[in-house]
Amino acid sequence: MQKIIKDQIRSSLDLKQKLLELPHITEEIEKASLAIISAYRNRNKLLLAGNGGSAADAQHIAAELVNRFGFDRPGLNAIALTTDTSILTSVGNDSGFEKIFARQADALGNEGDVFIALSTSGNSGNLIEALKICRGKKIVTIGFTGSTGGGMADLCDICIKIPSNDTPRIQEVHILIGHIICSIVEEELFGSHKSEK
Repeated sequence: MQKIIKDQIRSSLDLKQKLLELPHITEEIEKASLAIISAYRNRNKLLLAGNGGSAADAQHIAAELVNRFGFDRPGLNAIALTTDTSILTSVGNDSGFEKIFARQADALGNEGDVFIALSTSGNSGNLIEALKICRGKKIVTIGFTGSTGGGMADLCDICIKIPSNDTPRIQEVHILIGHIICSIVEEELFGSHKSEK
């Protein structure tokens, strides 16, 4: 059991070390942060979506922005499209599971907003449908994916491809990147108002 524990920790550390050695990934994280900062400065919002563990990550990131990340400050407009069971089930029932995020992106999204799609494979059909809607509405699209980017890669303005095919490791890095982006956004928008904890 100790070997399993240590092997899992080493595997996670090895993937995170790779991020430091691949400058294009840190550059994409910076681009994503700047896009979100620009949206907020222009009174736009952030939409997020994913399936399964990635749905939880979308909600986690939205919560950090709406509430607080590192220090108290005004809330930021971030909506996880994974949380309203009445919308999800009505759209799923009437139009199919593929449309559960696209319908919300169409209804809630406006030009200048940002949409983050989280998928370890990059091939989630419901995220691909939402990305198509976002492109038509001139919503900036950011993908958090695994190594290839899958079908999402060509639909994202910014695609952060994690160099792994191991779902748990990819998800761990996705939430790390989400935290990094929250930290940058909060600091850039409210750093001068930072209070002591």
